[in-house]
Amino acid sequence: MLLVNNLPRIFVMKDGERKIKLADPDTTLSPQDIMNFYSNSYPILTTAKVEGPEILEDAVQYQFVSTLGTKG
Repeated sequence: MLLVNNLPRIFVMKDGERKIKLADPDTTLSPQDIMNFYSNSYPILTTAKVEGPEILEDAVQYQFVSTLGTKG
């Protein structure tokens, strides 16, 4: 018998030196939509990009990486 488990999605952003894990508010939304959702609480996300997915710790993890202060 084959079991299929859907892995939960976790979204991670950096605030200075600390990493903040953000829960998935709606599994039907794209990672970009999730970033836009959280940008109301974390304004730095308005200039961020989505990286991933990467499977870590039995979850699908996406990184929200700020592009503020980067060149190119």
